[in-house]
Amino acid sequence: MTRPKDMPFFVLLADDDEDDRLLAQDAMSVAGYGEHCKTVQDGEELLQFLRREGRFSDLAEQSIPNVILLDLNMPILDGRDTLKRLKEDDLLKRIPVVIFSTSNTEEDIVQGYDLGASAYMVKPTNFDQLVDMMKTFGHYWSDHATVPSLDK
Repeated sequence: MTRPKDMPFFVLLADDDEDDRLLAQDAMSVAGYGEHCKTVQDGEELLQFLRREGRFSDLAEQSIPNVILLDLNMPILDGRDTLKRLKEDDLLKRIPVVIFSTSNTEEDIVQGYDLGASAYMVKPTNFDQLVDMMKTFGHYWSDHATVPSLDK
């Protein structure tokens, strides 16, 4: 069963850098998708959000994200280990994960795809480029991509 088109588009961004989170949210707003983006600061918080644990236990009615934007280099639980855990979880493995990193090394890109990333985006160096990227990202994931339902 696929997610109905009338369900709200929702992106969850995991990034330990507060400035990067704020810039991404601002770019999503300028791109027209700001109200659809929530953030967490590391992989551990991402998993807690998705599993409704800890400070996120009251989010039972909150939708599961259509797509996750995941930074690679984070403390506590980095993006690689987070992606591995997501893809090992029978329910969460269906959520598309797009790596969103400053790293453009071939090793990181290959490893990201090997771990199950749906895409890999290198963070742009200026805000206008970030807005353009978020417009394309939002348009694709909200208007064109069909993602599976998380019903078992």
